[in-house]
Amino acid sequence: MAVQRTFSILKPDATRRNLTGAVNAVIEKAGLRIVAQKRIQMSKAQAETFYAVHSARPFFGELVEFMISAPVVVQVLEGENAIATYRDVMGATNPANAAEGTIRKLFAQSVGENTVHGSDAPETAAIEIAQFFAGNEIVG
Repeated sequence: MAVQRTFSILKPDATRRNLTGAVNAVIEKAGLRIVAQKRIQMSKAQAETFYAVHSARPFFGELVEFMISAPVVVQVLEGENAIATYRDVMGATNPANAAEGTIRKLFAQSVGENTVHGSDAPETAAIEIAQFFAGNEIVG
């Protein structure tokens, strides 16, 4: 397997509850390295661009409002098969269906406040990383 990078967001429900360190510990325990990380206040335009794939869905406006409601932590993670590894570590979108020990089982409050986002494919990861990080901000 090749080393790859993926994108992660620790969402407002995580930052409001001071869970950044706890979530990072789960990420690192899974063998992923955090090679870039910053806490930002996402703008409405950033959130709308990031979630544009969902723009026609009924929850789009609520999702955008949630993502701008408090700071988020954006990250670049690196490791063997990083995209699939992180998706496994995140757990199911609905925390009630998430496996024990996953981020969402441990920390998520609901389907909407599910603590983290992770890229779903290499192409998506590249686009998402580029939206929030310049190349010189990623130090691996």
